[in-house]
Amino acid sequence: MSAVIQANGLSKRYGRSVALDAVDLTIEPGRIVGLIGPNGAGKTTALKAILGLTEFDGRLSVLGLDPRRQRSELMKQVCFIADVAVLPRWIRVSEAVDFVAGVHPRFSREKCQAFLSHTKITPKMRVRELSKGMIVQLHLALVMAIDARLLVLDEPTLGLDILYRKAFYETLLNDYFDENKTIIVTTHQVEEIEHILTDLVFIRDGKIALAATMDEVGERYCEVMVNPDKADQARALGPINERQIFGKSIFLFDGVDRARLSALGDLHKPSVADLFVATMKGTYA
Repeated sequence: MSAVIQANGLSKRYGRSVALDAVDLTIEPGRIVGLIGPNGAGKTTALKAILGLTEFDGRLSVLGLDPRRQRSELMKQVCFIADVAVLPRWIRVSEAVDFVAGVHPRFSREKCQAFLSHTKITPKMRVRELSKGMIVQLHLALVMAIDARLLVLDEPTLGLDILYRKAFYETLLNDYFDENKTIIVTTHQVEEIEHILTDLVFIRDGKIALAATMDEVGERYCEVMVNPDKADQARALGPINERQIFGKSIFLFDGVDRARLSALGDLHKPSVADLFVATMKGTYA
């Protein structure tokens, strides 16, 4: 199977500001990819390029198509959920379903109604009558009823409480995702998506800081909790980050032999959030 997304030298400038700086990236089919970065890192620009919503320099292929010249064909195979509601507040739920059924050839009305049947949303409700969580449920029902090969989620649970966020990702994983679909998700709540990701991409200042599978991340990075008497030995091995907790130091290492590290203290797999903080160190200075 060819790559779902293949970018080579992908670049984008806004005046003197560089949003994407010669990015090379490959995303294979059947993956759930977390695109993580601080504000202004280039995440949204990358998504816009993938969706054919902005011009760019370099080469970019999405599902074998050029988003700039073949966007109409591409959109038949791609779905997108943004961080803001895009449905008009006056529209009824039934009308929203009718609209998507009329414009998207891969939409299944039966699937959409099945998803909505597990919510408190009724066909006669207008969008303005729905809570934030219910609007997200409606968006998700509309999108999951489309047999899309690529789903792009840009901060899809922004502003939702933890119950809705958890339900959103469970539904996404259990009722939508399969080996023929690929999902790209951006979020600042990385700890909530860590368990569903197959791949991790960190972006910083328009450049890819890390691109690896979650298995590769687990093999490459390791945290060690070290007592004060062995802290200098740990520092001599060149950790990429150090933090203190309860009088002990926690060091994060990249590619250091675990046998050497185990002599210093207890080994742990770093969380995506801790790895992100270490990788982005200095970004917010």
